[in-house]
Amino acid sequence: MRDECLNEHLFLSLAAARRIIEAWRTDNSTVRPHSRLGSMAPAEFTNRLRPGQMEAGTHLSVA
Repeated sequence: MRDECLNEHLFLSLAAARRIIEAWRTDNSTVRPHSRLGSMAPAEFTNRLRPGQMEAGTHLSVA
């Protein structure tokens, strides 16, 4: 977050900081691919799960 968001923006107000950080967080949590998810975006990864895979104690592996 620091390298990709905080170091890249100049926050002129608290409201602007909140808006920019929320936009980055949303992008990072839904759109941007993650290597730990097999280079899929979190939203795509979640949509591919079968029912019951997110139950407590279930371990997912990415091929």
